[in-house]
Amino acid sequence: MSIFLWVLAGSVLGWIAFAFLDMSAGRGLLVSVVIGALGGVLGGQLVAPMLGAVSENPGAFSAATMAIAVMASAGVLLVGHYIYDKFRI
Repeated sequence: MSIFLWVLAGSVLGWIAFAFLDMSAGRGLLVSVVIGALGGVLGGQLVAPMLGAVSENPGAFSAATMAIAVMASAGVLLVGHYIYDKFRI
């Protein structure tokens, strides 16, 4: 259940970056949503356990893990934006 929430949060951030912030107008909506979703999963699966933000139950929801997943998603979107601006890939 947590992975679904991380993907959903990352996808929403990707959509916001595309629709309101004009961060990725050249890449397109689908790419922005996918990059956001991947950032959410990476943040929830990799970064959160390294920072010690895990719940007692492995499948249970953790607000700290969700916050880290959202921040990681925003970071990945930002890096993707800068890479696209620099190299136009």
